[in-house]
Amino acid sequence: MSSELAAALAAEHAAIYAYGPIGVRLKGKAAEQAREAEAAHRGRRDSLILLLSQKGGEVPSAAAGYELPFPVTDEASALRLAIEIEERTAAVWRAALPATEGAERTSVLDGLTDAAVRATRWRRRAGITPVIVPFPGRPA
Repeated sequence: MSSELAAALAAEHAAIYAYGPIGVRLKGKAAEQAREAEAAHRGRRDSLILLLSQKGGEVPSAAAGYELPFPVTDEASALRLAIEIEERTAAVWRAALPATEGAERTSVLDGLTDAAVRATRWRRRAGITPVIVPFPGRPA
């Protein structure tokens, strides 16, 4: 089993958890986007569980809870957390690229791209510039 894919699964578990407090602080279209983002992370998680199960070995489960990097108390902090979660997830997907090939690599690249696009959308909604970052998932 690929440790990089196991790390991607752990990142997806954490992202799903984070969208709980994010979603309750957002309204309207932003709340809808948070639900869509959570669903996307759930889909990636499910695909990774299936892939890792097929490869054999133990599939890491979600933790009972995760420590958020800061309190989510309003819309601004919810948007900040959404950006951070997507950037962290993109970084984990990026780290998995060199360890994959073929269809697996395509799936990993899709995970990186999806997280980068969601981070861009959250930056735009939060009014943060630049909206687009070069080389998503790469440390600044």
